[in-house]
Parts: sequence; C-alpha cells; structure tokens
Amino acid sequence: MVHPLEPLVIRHTRRLPAPSGPAGQGGVAARQFDAALMSVGFKLSAELLEHLSGLSEETVVDTAARTLKTVRQMVGDHVQHNAYFIDFPANVPDTFDFWMRCITEALADDASRDGTLAQLQSGVVDLLTLPSYGNYRHTYAEMLAAHDELIAAAGDRMTVLHLGGAPEDEVTALYLALAGSTTPLNEDDLRDLKALAEHCVNGPQPAAIPVRENRAVINEVRLKAGAELVLDTVTDVLRLACALSDGDVTLQEPTRFRALSRPVRRALLAGLDSVVAAAPAKLADVNAHREAFKRLGERLHPHEYPRWPHAADVFAVARGEKKARSFDSRVEELLGMSDVTAAAELLKAAPGRLFRSLDRLLRTALTQDEREAVVTAAEQVATRVSGRVVLSVREHLHNRAEETGERRVFVNRRGRAWVTADVRPPVLPPERKRLIAALDAEIRRRLPAPNHLLIDPDILDVALPLSGKATSSGLGVLPRGSLSPVDGELLRFFTYWKQTGRRTDYDLSALLLNADYTTLSWLSYTALTEVGGEHSGDITDAPDGASEFINLRLGAVRGTYIVPQVNIYSGEGFEEVEESFFGFMLRDAEQQGRPFEPRTVRMKSELRGPGRVALPLAFLRGSDGRWRAKWLHLYLTGTPSANRVEENRVSIATLLRGIVERDHLTVRYLTDLMADGATTVALWDGKTLPDGPVTYIGLERPDGLHPDSRILTPENLRDLIPA
Repeated sequence: MVHPLEPLVIRHTRRLPAPSGPAGQGGVAARQFDAALMSVGFKLSAELLEHLSGLSEETVVDTAARTLKTVRQMVGDHVQHNAYFIDFPANVPDTFDFWMRCITEALADDASRDGTLAQLQSGVVDLLTLPSYGNYRHTYAEMLAAHDELIAAAGDRMTVLHLGGAPEDEVTALYLALAGSTTPLNEDDLRDLKALAEHCVNGPQPAAIPVRENRAVINEVRLKAGAELVLDTVTDVLRLACALSDGDVTLQEPTRFRALSRPVRRALLAGLDSVVAAAPAKLADVNAHREAFKRLGERLHPHEYPRWPHAADVFAVARGEKKARSFDSRVEELLGMSDVTAAAELLKAAPGRLFRSLDRLLRTALTQDEREAVVTAAEQVATRVSGRVVLSVREHLHNRAEETGERRVFVNRRGRAWVTADVRPPVLPPERKRLIAALDAEIRRRLPAPNHLLIDPDILDVALPLSGKATSSGLGVLPRGSLSPVDGELLRFFTYWKQTGRRTDYDLSALLLNADYTTLSWLSYTALTEVGGEHSGDITDAPDGASEFINLRLGAVRGTYIVPQVNIYSGEGFEEVEESFFGFMLRDAEQQGRPFEPRTVRMKSELRGPGRVALPLAFLRGSDGRWRAKWLHLYLTGTPSANRVEENRVSIATLLRGIVERDHLTVRYLTDLMADGATTVALWDGKTLPDGPVTYIGLERPDGLHPDSRILTPENLRDLIPA
C-alpha cells in the first residue's frame, strides 16, 4: 500500500521510502525508471536501483509513475512552458520593430483597425489593445517542434534519490525533525508539518518543540484528536486559537477569530487556567497581545466557566481591569532612569531578551563600569540562550559598524525589505570583541564532536538557516545571504504563473548593474534584446498558465551584478494566483533544447510573498571573473499596478548593496569551530569517499557514503544549529 505522505518525504529528504511488493524481475523497469528520472535531472542511487530490481515489474512501474510526478513538480516540469517567440532565444526581434509589427497587424485586422488608428492619432498606443500582443500565437506542441533535442552535458544537474526505510518510519522521522526544529519553518513547511502531525498524532512525539509556531500547529492537531496539549505560556493558547481560525500563528497579523464549539472553548480556557495557576507571573505576557486576547475573550465567554478563575484573570488583564506588570515595563523603567547596570541584572532572568537587548544596552551605557556589567551578564547567561539567538547576535555583532553614517537594511519575517540610515551610536570595539569571543566559545561547546568531518567546499559559503520564515520552498533553494557557484555559459531565468480568476500579467525582468551599483542596462518586455541576452516576450493573460524567460550569455554580460525580478504589472498578487514560481537554468554554449529543460534547472522556488515585486536572488561577478548566486528572498511593496524594472531600479540597487555588503554567518563558521573537536577534517574532491562513517556536510548527498554517516545537506541544514 502506498503511503499518502510519500511525496513529502521525497521533497524534504531526497529519499524514496522503501517500496514493497511481490518479488520479481524488475531490473529492466528499474533501469527505464532511472532513465526517465535522468531526463528531469534526477537519478536512482545504486542501492535504490538494486532494491527496485528485486521487485515485480508492476510494483516498479507504479513506483516510477508516482515518483516522477513528484520530482517533476519539484523542478517545475509539471506544467507546459511555452514562449511568446517560438524560436526563443533565437530570432528575438528588436523591441521597437516588434511593437511596429504588432501595430501593423492591428491595422490589418478589421476589428481593431479603427481603435488603433485613433490611438496613433493621439500619439499613444496601448500595447494591450493590439490583438497580436501579449498572447501566445502558437501552441505548445508547435513550439516544441521548433526546437532540437537537448544534448546531454556533464554539467547537467543530477539529483540522486536514495533508498529510505519503511514508509511509516520515514514519515515519523520527518515529523520529528520538523516538529523539533530549532529554527522557524516557512509557510509551506508548516503546512507539511500539520499534515505529518495529523498522521503521527498517536505515535512518537518530539522531546521538545522549541519553536512556538510549530507548537501551535501541533496543538491544533492534538486538540482535534483529543490529545494532551503542549502549553507553557498564555501566548501558546493564543497562537492555538489563531491556528483554529486559520489565522497567523506568528501573531504578526491580526486574526479574525471564528465561533468556537463548547469543547474547544473549554480546552482553551482550561489551558489558560493551568498555565497561570502554575506561574501567575505569566499573566504579564498578556500585555504584549492585549487586543488579540480581548477579541479571543469575546469568543470564549470565560464568565460562563467559573471553575477556571485563572483563565478569567487573563481577560481581566487584557481589558485593563487587573494589573499584571510586564517584565519589559520593568526593564524600560530602569532604562528610563539610565540605570543600565540594574537593567542588565534584571534581564538575566530572561536570557534571550538580554541577548536581544545587548546592542541597546551597550550603546546606552555611559561608563565603562556599565558596559562591563552588560558584558558580564551576557557571559553568565550564555549557556541558557538558544543556539539560534546566540548565532543571530554573533552575526549582528560582527556586522555592527564601528562608525555611524551607514545604511541599514531591514527584512521582516515575510521577506519585505526596506532601507534606512543607521544613526545608532557605535558599540565600542573592546566589548564587541569580548562578546564575540564568548559567543564563539559557547557555540563551540555545544557543537557535537563530528569524528571524521567531510565537507563539500561548495557549501562553505551557504548562510546558516537561522530562520526559514522568509525562505521560499523549492528545489535548490538556499538561505538568504548564501553564495553558491554558477558554472555554465548560458544562464536562463524563468517564471511561471497561473491566475485564479482575473487577468494577471507578471513581467520577468533582469537588471544589470555596475560594480558601484549604478544601472548599466536591463532586459524586460520594454528591452527584448541587450548585449548578451534575450527576453522571450511579454505574456499578459494566464488563464491556462504562462511562462516568461530571459537568456544570458555570461561571457558577454557587462557589469558586476545581474538582478532578476518578477514584477506584477496587473492582476492577482503572488499569494492570490493558483500557482507561481521562479527559477534558473544553466547550460553549456552548444546545448540547445526547449526554452525549459528540467535537467538544466539549478533552482526553482515558489513565489508566495507580500508586495508586488519579487527578488529571489542576484548574480555577482567576483574578482576572479567567476559568477556566483547571492540569495535574497526579498519582496518590495511596489505599486498597485504597472510595476516595471525601470521604476524600481534605484531601490533594488540600494537593497542589493545592503545584502551583498553584509557578512552572514555561514557553514564555514560552524565547520571551523567543529574542526577543533574532529578526528579528521577533509574537503571532498567529488570523487573518492572514505570507507567508514563520517559527518558529511554538502549541497548534495553523494551516492556511496557509509550507512552510519551523519549527512547534512540544505534539506536538513537546520540540524546543524545547536539547541
């Protein structure tokens, strides 16, 4: 029987839960399965191929059909990618010549002639009124016939699928990994966690659920199943109520609470009562979300349940009828009195808040004794702070400018970014250096001894996944700030979208910048050809889905930065359309093929964010002449309509500068610390693997590692973050 959550396991782990069925001679079907996978850039591991070969042919064929469906969706090959210009990237016309051709065709059309003539007389022609503009002029099959087959190249992507364990074991392991993650998950992963939690609600549970949003999702499932809730703050109950109303469990956006059944109301009130009864001081947490608690109280009717008086106190605090002084107010009072030493001493009771307040405390301190008190307090509580917070503060201190006048880039949890001047006083070097040394020592202490450490050098510049919130899900996606090599002669971007109910026009564009971030040129529907590149043409309506492409010959590109972007010109937002995603391909110069070839795809990420302009990543030319991808995961607010690369190039350049010039903590930082306790440390040459078990850290899991090895790839890199 096929496990319903098998696709989740494949997507998250690159492992195929061990197929079961009658024994047989499945070797031929398994090799055919392997060949079909290779056409979309995947391959069976030797162990998985051997396992399938021992099963019946029918079992192998069934396994192949459902696995191919999953991996095609992972790479974006589950939809038809047509191009406006049938020969793209060949024979793309000059922009002005193309527009004139559209006008000429409109004049030759009886239905559009009069309207076009009137526009010409006014001096302005709306391209969207021209019959031949913005809509495919050929079928997908006709486009395929116009292109030669793709010639395989050594540089084509090949993602290996490995043999997993029993399906139920694989699902349980994935559930425990996501539920027990020490870093927040993105929205797609939270949805997957919910599906896994529903299946595993009566099975093994994680020893701890450190991320509050994860806890809310799991508590929702447990409540519906009648299982015991995991609660230790009143805010846990508020997040659970948001989850039950399909609201925002991060509490960043207000939730419209639904009417709740009596059993649910009783469960929430009982949870609040038990939390406050065990620790009355936790009533103070209500103040941070007073309005949300007031609205929740209107749904729970706590006055109907006198047996839970502590729950009633929660809503009395929210309404201002009962005082519960918050911890933060006590800290603010001390800082208002300029008593930094006392504030630092008080914050020792909340180590995470102390660490998040370090910059403010240090720049507020007026004397050396006060600065000494702050640093000493941080050193004393470092062992009680989560690894994610320790690493975040370490990165912050490293980037903290010693001089004022710099610009700061802010990015919220959903990827929306903005820039402002940095007017903060500096944090003095002695305190910065002492704190950095203390944090390094604390992280080194928490890291496990890796025994034999084997590292793929391409992963060293990948940023640590301190939060997955603003990172899109997809194939080959890396955390914001990561650098990854770009090896190929042809770089091709693609975007796909399918509208839900109204005409929607997305525009793929690429901004080319000089080393000083000034604009060199761009490729878009208003500039179809530029030195080294071509645009596939503008599609303005996508009821059945639409694709746009940009092709660049990297050797001919001038400038230092390439910034692809997806602009919403009109219609539905990224979170409204039925589907939307972005990616890029790499090819050798002699490779032809279709506009979209799945095995050349290096990255495909979902576009599901706020704003009207998406900036997934940028490409940087290094001093050695090599290109590298810099991961951004940003969304700009843009305008309600008519967003164009020409209009947002200055703001994009400013944001790019802020991201590029910031040093993110990378895998290199942790592996350098891990090396101190390793038996051996080696960089993998991509060929020879050791015979014994290792701790392997790389972009892809090699085929042939010892089965007892610990393997860390981007899919589970969060496991590298110490608790």
